[in-house]
Parts: sequence; C-alpha cells; structure tokens
Amino acid sequence: MLDSFVQLPKLNEQEVTPYFIQIYEHFKYQIMQGAMAPDTRLPSIRKLAESLRISNTPVEIAYQQLIAEGFIVSKPKRGYYVQQLQSAQLFIEKPALSALSAPITPRDPRSYMYDFHISKNDFSLFPTRVWNALMKESMTNDALLQYGDPQGDRGFRDVLAMYLQRYRGLRCTAEQIVVGADIFILASQLSLLLQGRGGTLGIENPGYHAIPETFAQHGYCVTPIALEADGISFEGVIQSQVNTLYISPSHQYPRGMVMPVAKRLQLLEWARQQDAYIIEDDYDGEFRYHGRPIPSMQGLVENSPVVYVGGFAQSLAPAFCMHYMVLPTSLLAKYHELKQRLYLEQSVSRLHQFALQRFMEKGHFERHLRKMRQLYKRKHDLVIHACDQYFQGRAVLSGRDAGFHMILQVHHHKSAEELVMIAESVDIRITPMSFTWWDHPDPHALEFMIGFGGIPEERIEEGIKLLSEVWFS
Repeated sequence: MLDSFVQLPKLNEQEVTPYFIQIYEHFKYQIMQGAMAPDTRLPSIRKLAESLRISNTPVEIAYQQLIAEGFIVSKPKRGYYVQQLQSAQLFIEKPALSALSAPITPRDPRSYMYDFHISKNDFSLFPTRVWNALMKESMTNDALLQYGDPQGDRGFRDVLAMYLQRYRGLRCTAEQIVVGADIFILASQLSLLLQGRGGTLGIENPGYHAIPETFAQHGYCVTPIALEADGISFEGVIQSQVNTLYISPSHQYPRGMVMPVAKRLQLLEWARQQDAYIIEDDYDGEFRYHGRPIPSMQGLVENSPVVYVGGFAQSLAPAFCMHYMVLPTSLLAKYHELKQRLYLEQSVSRLHQFALQRFMEKGHFERHLRKMRQLYKRKHDLVIHACDQYFQGRAVLSGRDAGFHMILQVHHHKSAEELVMIAESVDIRITPMSFTWWDHPDPHALEFMIGFGGIPEERIEEGIKLLSEVWFS
C-alpha cells in the first residue's frame, strides 16, 4: 500500500507533550483502531519530518518506539510497515475505557451537614506539628529509603510489642508481630498460613466481613454463627465444626457486646482441644468510655491459639495504612517459610514505621489516645442524651460505652431504605445495619449504625433532633 493513504498526525505546538510522543500516539491509535491496515507503509522519516516541519529526530524516536512495541516493522531499503495484530480492537474499546472511570468500590461522594457515618474520624486534635517533626527526622536516615523487613521494621515491632503487653494485655514478642498496609494483606497471608487444616472459618453473624471475604476468596468455607447476649454462641461454634474462628470479643462489631471471660476461656479450651485457631479482631479496643479498656483474649493463657489483629486507623489515621497481626508461636516457622517462598516485601512505609516508633517511644501516642478518648466520650454521651431526649422510646440505643458507633433500633412502619432516603433528604447520613449480615438479614428489622467519630460535637444534638422530626412528624 502507498503511504499517500496514511493520515498524518497534527502536532499541537501549545501541547506540553513532546512531538515524538504525539507522533507515536497518533500512529498507535490509528493502527489499533484498524484505520491503518497491516502492511500499510508509513511515510519515511525524512518525508514525515518535512511534512510536519520538524527535525528528523522526533519522527525517528517515535518510529523506534512503535517498532519496539510491535506496531510497525522496518524493512531494509523498503521502509516502515504496519504489523499484523491479532484482534487489535480488543485492546482499545471505548466502553471498557469509560468503565474505568467508575469506582470499583462505590462511595458516597456527597458531603452531609449531619454525617453519622461509621467510617469517619475526628482529626481536630491530630498532633500535626509533632508528626511532621518525626517524619522530617525519618527522612534524614537514608537507610530507611532501602527495602525493609517484610514483617515490619524490628525497632517498630519492639515498641509495638511493649505497648500491646502493657495496654492490651497481650503475651507476645516482636518476633510474633507482622505489619501490613491493610487488613486484606494480613488476612491473605493468614489464610495461606492456615491452609491444609480443613478450610473452614466460623464468623459472628452479624459481623465485619473484610477478613471472612478474604478467606472465602482463598477457598475457605465461611459459616455464619449466631450471636447471643454475651457474644458468639458457643453451641453454634461446636455445631459448626469449623477449625478457625473469627470474633471481636472486646467490642463486638457491630452490636457492641463484650464477651465475658468465662466464655473466652471456654472458646480457648475448645480451640486447644480441636487444634483450632481463633482470630481476635481488636479494631477499637483502646476506646472504652466508661471503665477500663477490656484486655485481649490472646493474653488470657500462655501460648494461646489466638491470632490477634489490630491497627492504627482509628487511634491515629486511616491514611497511614498501618495494621498488624500477632501470630501464635506455633505459626512462626510456617510464616517465615511463606515469606521466603512468596518473596514477600514490606507493604508499610518504613518512614511511617520509624515516625510512629518515635511517636510511641516519646510518649506522644499515649497522650494522643487520652485526648481522643475524652473527645469521643463527649460525642458518645451527646448521642445518648440526644436520642433519649428526642426519640422518647420510639428508638432504642444499644452497643454503648465503646467504639465509634451505636445501634439505633427504630419502631416504624416504613422500611430501612425509606428511612435512609428520608434522612438524606434533610442532609443526614446514617447506615442501615443490613450489610453486616453474612446471610439474609431480617427484612423487618429497623436497625441503624449511628457513627459519631467524624461529626462535629456541635452538630450531634441538632442532627438527632432533625432525624427524629423527619422520621416521626
């Protein structure tokens, strides 16, 4: 074919993109769209440069890139020709590209005047000046720019182990701690560590689904087990015949009950007898507002068969992406084998690990936690007072005294979806509890999660008052 049929690129002199990239992208698009058939001859470098009134160099660089990617071929003494591509159109379909603009996980982009969402935090007391100084200190250490231990830097794990021993009652060493950027990374590693044991996971129902969903994606059979007034049903655990159990005993998500020590010991004995493991999620264990924080289940007995999971999303900030798990000593050898076989790498910034290590060593973390507990306690109490005052028995709060949300059980003739829409119409965001059920929730249950972490204190009472008015007026 003659090059006279080739559509030449139109260069934009005002565009910051270099000429060679504009030329390359033009021909690549033409070829992948099928506008330039296989064996079509491109203009020579000299001829195209003359037509575009530029030097030969940008054209030559563009052609070399097209050759390197297999779009064209150079034939000696004949010129440059389009290569035969297999189903080129598959590589560039506009619907597929436009689909990428939609988020994989839908999030509500709106800003609400009264935002009682469960995943909001209050950063008004975040010690920005102190943290910036520690980050600046970390940047002076060139060694931190190198690859680190996939398990987490030893200095940070040493400090974290001491904190967990002192404040959460764990029996652990730094060697047992594995640091990860998010719960999915840690749960994925854990699911691999526990493979070959029957592949069954028992979970609280309702409950938090991130870890169970991860295990399910790794081939585990997930069995939901009903809750009782004091936590997961022990009889349900026995009947389920699972070999791994995922629970949140210190503050059950989402209902908020605390598992008494008698049931904890009962489950630990079950795990010992069945050679099973318990995953203890302590996502907000530091935040208890009336009484002392509940110690961990992991620390109740020596060499407990418990994998303890925690993080700093609530106590510090989600943006730092810092989570961890504490493995039983019985799983350490298998973890190190997995680490070597999969060539695991660090997933948490070493700069953040160092900054948090120093933050904890200097006592800033303990002081920050005390301030945050006081702040969230005020918000917690404001929600209770406002609900008691304005709902007057038409809605009942449960799951008090800890965490960042409470459950509001409403007596109403409308559905949960209708009540959410009514709330949104007056700029209030609340979350129905239906998504926390592994199986189908009770369609007649009107339960909502009232988060108080991110909403300003001065908006809590007026938001609850407005909610009661639009629901019951």
